[in-house]
Amino acid sequence: MSTAETNETRSEHETDPRERRLTGYRRPDGGVGVRNRVLVAPSVICSHIVAERIADAADNAVSAPHDHGCAQIGADHEQTERTLLNLAQNPNVAGATVVGLGCEHLQSAPFAARIEDHGVPVRETSIQDAGGSDPCTEEGIEATNELAADAATVDATDASLGDLTIGVVSSDLDDSTRDTADPLVGETVDALLDAGARVAVAGSERLAPHADAAADRAASEAVADDIRAAAERSADRPGNVRGLVRRAADSPFDAVVGSWGDASVDEFVTYGERLTIDSGLAVVDSPSRFEEAATALAAAGASVIVHVTAEGIPTGHPVVPVLKVTGDEGTAELLADDIDVDARSASAETVLDELHRVADGGETATERHGLTKFAINRVGPSL
Repeated sequence: MSTAETNETRSEHETDPRERRLTGYRRPDGGVGVRNRVLVAPSVICSHIVAERIADAADNAVSAPHDHGCAQIGADHEQTERTLLNLAQNPNVAGATVVGLGCEHLQSAPFAARIEDHGVPVRETSIQDAGGSDPCTEEGIEATNELAADAATVDATDASLGDLTIGVVSSDLDDSTRDTADPLVGETVDALLDAGARVAVAGSERLAPHADAAADRAASEAVADDIRAAAERSADRPGNVRGLVRRAADSPFDAVVGSWGDASVDEFVTYGERLTIDSGLAVVDSPSRFEEAATALAAAGASVIVHVTAEGIPTGHPVVPVLKVTGDEGTAELLADDIDVDARSASAETVLDELHRVADGGETATERHGLTKFAINRVGPSL
């Protein structure tokens, strides 16, 4: 057999996943998505049931039910609107239907106009203007099906992992995470960056005990200043975050950020904001709690998320496929159907191979089970 014939018949699994081609969807802003979905976005908690009914009845649609949009002021209102606006611009989203109530703080019509200003095809309906929940549902289904029909005409594009933005969240500091799963994901991150990808990592509260060491990883003084400021804010936050901060304080810095890989941090991104770098590593100012972190990564532009979990949290995200990685023996064995990668026996090439499979249309465990969760981080209490 000739060399050419040998190359032609070589198994796909012998090809570097970073170079292997995949089918994606290139958006007007240059981002490449791996899904082609219509987002049904409630502008307020009061309309989220109607939004879910619309998404369930429409073609190729997903909903993002949340507890916000009303009785929020200042930074919290701004964060909710910013997050939803950038979520609608995620590269996996081909269009958006905004569903309002009619009397909320985050009004659906002007919010839909903001989405349209960013080049995303959008429709809008509200319960009070439509004459009730049932008419609003009917209007929303019709509008969403129109967007889905238009999305079906979008030409797919040839791409690679290096064209994507990959999100990473490690939601605990269990021994199996620090010793096994995080280092594996860190190697994967380095390989993705070598291929030219953008990687966004969440979980800034773990930096609180290691502010100076984290700042030393910054590629610029401005990024270092942002990291130090985030570490100070995280140190003062009450609640569950303090448990992780205490665990981080008992761990060396390199173990706390093992999932980052070895690259310098090129950008620090506010919760709900989009990445601006063309390639490189960014830290998103988000807690490590999966639901909130996944939404921040989706708003930042991630088209696939890698989630490291010792507990085996099975939840995914409505907009972005989530690849579950665990290093915990019990979780890997008892929840095998909910875990995509067992870090105990995997290599970075294994994770890259799985990322390629998912980016090329393959289902993750959470997608297969239809498990999603959507949450937006709160700055302070709602009134």
